[in-house]
Amino acid sequence: MRRIGTVVVRYRFAVTAVWLVLVVASVTVLCALPRALQPPDITVGGSASSAASDLIARRFPDIGRQQVMLAFTSSALPATDPAYQRTTQAVTTAMAADPQVGAVMPVPRVKGQDSRHTYVMLGIRGDTHTARRALPDLDERARRVAHDRSRGAVSVALVGLDPVLARMARATTQDVRSAETFAVPAAALLLAVGLGSLGAAALVLLLAGSAIALALGVLTVTGLSQGVDATAVTVVATVGLGVGLDYGLLLTLRHRSRRSAGLPPGRAAVEAAATAGATVALAGTAVVATATGLLLTDIGSLRTLAFAAVLAASAATLAALTLMPALLATCDRLLAWGPMPWARPGRRRRKPGPTAWERWTAHLLRHPVRYATAATALLLLAAAPVAGLRTAVHFDRSVLAGTPTGGGLARMEADRIASVTLVALPHPVGAGPVDTEPLSTALAADHRVAAVTTLDNGRDLTLLLAGEGQAPDTAAAHALQQHLREDLLPELLPGGQAVGPAGPSAALHDLSTQAGGRIWRVLAVICCATFVLTFLVFRSVLVPLKAIVMNLLCVAAAFGLLAVTTPVLGYPAVNPLLPLITLTLVFGLSMDYEVFLVHRIAEHYRTHGDNPAAVLHGLRRTAVPISLAAGVLVVTLTGLLTTHRQDLRQIGFAVMTAVVLDATVVRMVLAPALMRLMGRANWWLPAWCGRLLPHRAGEARLPAQQHRAGDTAGTPARATEPPRV
Repeated sequence: MRRIGTVVVRYRFAVTAVWLVLVVASVTVLCALPRALQPPDITVGGSASSAASDLIARRFPDIGRQQVMLAFTSSALPATDPAYQRTTQAVTTAMAADPQVGAVMPVPRVKGQDSRHTYVMLGIRGDTHTARRALPDLDERARRVAHDRSRGAVSVALVGLDPVLARMARATTQDVRSAETFAVPAAALLLAVGLGSLGAAALVLLLAGSAIALALGVLTVTGLSQGVDATAVTVVATVGLGVGLDYGLLLTLRHRSRRSAGLPPGRAAVEAAATAGATVALAGTAVVATATGLLLTDIGSLRTLAFAAVLAASAATLAALTLMPALLATCDRLLAWGPMPWARPGRRRRKPGPTAWERWTAHLLRHPVRYATAATALLLLAAAPVAGLRTAVHFDRSVLAGTPTGGGLARMEADRIASVTLVALPHPVGAGPVDTEPLSTALAADHRVAAVTTLDNGRDLTLLLAGEGQAPDTAAAHALQQHLREDLLPELLPGGQAVGPAGPSAALHDLSTQAGGRIWRVLAVICCATFVLTFLVFRSVLVPLKAIVMNLLCVAAAFGLLAVTTPVLGYPAVNPLLPLITLTLVFGLSMDYEVFLVHRIAEHYRTHGDNPAAVLHGLRRTAVPISLAAGVLVVTLTGLLTTHRQDLRQIGFAVMTAVVLDATVVRMVLAPALMRLMGRANWWLPAWCGRLLPHRAGEARLPAQQHRAGDTAGTPARATEPPRV
């Protein structure tokens, strides 16, 4: 890191110019981002619904991989009115003329259906991405034809899983934009207060903004052909802003401390890169390592979010290690511009003797058992309600309200034609169409099913369509899917008959099942990655184990508080993807603070070999960076609480709560108390590990590790000891 910092500072103008070119190019590319935005891909690779959709698309191409509904309505005309019927005919003719539209099937009227409502199902040809690109144009054309033909008397909305998700994605983008307009000024104000000047805050914000621009530019370029997940944009903006501000803050504080020691700007920037830069590199690697755990799932949207988090963390780390030292060396005078009143030279003199913070820290280290017990009890108490946390896929009705898509969905639910499940039944070899009479009869008798229709392509596939009376995100739809798969299909079809359920309800059912079944695997990978990384960095067995246990306590406490507050946030259950997303983000951010603290403790202990003094030194040196970094991140996440999306509010609350608990209860109380209690055991390393791990140049081996590794050089621990606590 020292070599990198030296090169960056030496060629700081070239480095700044390269970053300027990258940011300008990224901003130019971002002009194409609004057109490339797509709803999240909730398909589960290898699931029953995905395989069935592929089969239907091959053997029933007119039905396609997905189906949408034209929901007609009129405030004055009944569906039997000639003008109403001419309008529906004109719209369906316009839809049938589009090459992306296959089957156009009027939906039979059901009992209780409003006389002013009519529905027509469309089969969309092509793969998922092609169909998604076509849906907005189809929706706009249908509404325009209906308005022109009926002179506004009849309206129509395109309703389906992707149109609903697309509408929610647009609301997400708008909400994040408005949230950032609040978060950025608030973060800038907090930075100015914490750093003592407007200039220092401006440099840190410049770093975060450059990282976000670069990450969004890369995300846009990689998604131009297949579309950009709108939720991934949210992840890049949130993670990039929070992590970028943290890393920029850490380097700025270290640079200023070196300047206070009398070093010139260039040398101070190199020293900041060599010390704080190493911490940033480790913290960024931790965020990337934990985010890759989401790649273990077969859910397309989670894989995209993992890529977005890796992209944001990587861009922030790269900017902190290259752009920030160059800016610090070049714009050193800017750090003192616009000082806060209390930070002006001569306005505040430190009183002799230890500060209040140092006295409190000394008290904590004198009574570590008491504080460790209290902190653990507090976290366990907060985690107790986690058993009541419910997960469920939920269409955010508050976001859909007032939109054509939301109105169409509400009408379909009222008329009990809210969704359709398709059951694909391949013909047995050498046999004709599958006998679906028992299955059709059983489904028709179910109160959750409004209508049943059977189709056959005349060659190799029978298709049963079941119109559902409830939307696919409801508990009734989930229960119907379970009943269909576990009871009806095995009992009412011939033995050995291949079967595949498809449609919105089937896709959401597989999504919930996959998310719930993969959380333990993702958690195991995240814990293993955390252990390996911290083990290699700190050359210790107990430090990684302690970090994992504390992170798990913090995550459990955040989820427990989320379970209590979910009704207040708008819905009593959370999205099944939220635990996976929150777990990944919290582990990555918690590792940032773990690296900040333990790295300083290890530095001091390597030099002096005094564990209590090292813990005191680490707390004294990292209290301000960790508190300020956590405060900035909390301010950033608070913007999500102002959004209309319920799941965004839930994610914002969960991550914000975890960050607050981590920065206060864990890093300022539990972690130092445990490190004080474990003493030299903190740095215990088996002898065979000590021989395998390379010895870094210029780094003294920890005294505890010298003893365990059987250091053949016989170099004793340095005898110099600071005053004990």
